[in-house]
Amino acid sequence: MYKVGIITLSDKGYQGLRDDQSGQIIKQLVADNFEVSRQTILPDEAIALKKRLIEWCDVCDLILTTGGTGLGVRDITPEATLSVAEKTIPGISEGMRMSSIQKTPLAMLSRGVAVQRGKTLIINLPGSPKGVRENLTYLLPILPHALDILTDRKTEH
Repeated sequence: MYKVGIITLSDKGYQGLRDDQSGQIIKQLVADNFEVSRQTILPDEAIALKKRLIEWCDVCDLILTTGGTGLGVRDITPEATLSVAEKTIPGISEGMRMSSIQKTPLAMLSRGVAVQRGKTLIINLPGSPKGVRENLTYLLPILPHALDILTDRKTEH
């Protein structure tokens, strides 16, 4: 099983003022096919996110973030993710965006990215439970194949 890390970016969640619904939805959706090996809530702080992404890339095949992808002043997830990336994977980001826009025009305001660092795939999901569910449901069918290729477990496509 592939190892997954889940990072929720939320100032209020980090302070214990809001439940982490989105992180729990991710955990439920991936449970059948992936091992959730790490899960945390961080404040919307670029340095903390970059540090955690770098650490977890040593032990996770896939890192899914939720939150911090909008237009708010403290929404720094895409920039922090790009700063640790070795490669960008625009097809995943654009596919999620297009799939979500069909359901709600507000999805155009989400700025999440997908990147590769070493043999780890990092994907930014929106912060809303609905956005997480829609995007991850769209991605789940392709993730095993993407991780097979990325981790060299399967090289034919």
